[in-house]
Amino acid sequence: MKKYFRKPYKIKRKKSIFKNRFFWLGILVLFVFTGIFYLVCFCSFFQVEKIFVSGEKKVSKEKIKIKIEQGLENKILFLKTKSIFLVNLNKIREDILNNFPRLGEVEIKRVFPDVLNIVVVERLSLAKWCQEEQCFLLDNEGVIFEETPLETDLIKIVDKKNTVSFALRERVIEKDYFETIFKIKNKLLDELKIEAKEFIVFTEHLNIKTTEGWEIYFNPKGNIDWQLTKLKAVLEEEIPLEKTKDLEHIDLRFGNFAPYKYRD
Repeated sequence: MKKYFRKPYKIKRKKSIFKNRFFWLGILVLFVFTGIFYLVCFCSFFQVEKIFVSGEKKVSKEKIKIKIEQGLENKILFLKTKSIFLVNLNKIREDILNNFPRLGEVEIKRVFPDVLNIVVVERLSLAKWCQEEQCFLLDNEGVIFEETPLETDLIKIVDKKNTVSFALRERVIEKDYFETIFKIKNKLLDELKIEAKEFIVFTEHLNIKTTEGWEIYFNPKGNIDWQLTKLKAVLEEEIPLEKTKDLEHIDLRFGNFAPYKYRD
């Protein structure tokens, strides 16, 4: 009779975690991550210390700096930081534009390790846009950005087509319409020696009040050059120079005609 023997059972001992290379690799990665996290977020070397602002003329440089400083600080794990890596440039840019409507453009750059360089561009005051007795400065994009006295020595554009009020940094007149107004103004002065005092904007037409008190009616969507040609012809051929001061208006809006009327 055969006898069978079992092999003795060997108990496998668990390998110590401290001898596991993956454990130490994980610890190393954790230390590296923690070091980078601290370096990026809290290291004093990368905390924003200097803010340089350039390009401003009428807007206060110090007020711009104060507004920027208010938006620098972030919180991570209940700790405050002004790390140059974490600065939200887009938010700071929007804060500046919203608080300083005169500024049309803001460019912000990080200069490592601790500097923010800000370049601003102010809007140009090309005209004043008025509703009733309230007037605002108007830039080349048709955007209002600052309230101004009625007496300000700029082209006056009176809005008769809108009844709603507008906020600063809103476009109140389309850019191409605004360019049409300037084209008419320049041609009137250069070619016909007529000085425009006021531009009155309606939904379908544009009235121009001259310094002599009479008005010219334009169709802003029509051919401006042709309307000016008609104006020149009627002034040279039908209306004596000494009678222009007695005019009430000349209407250039329709076809080949330029009807005019004297004051009663």
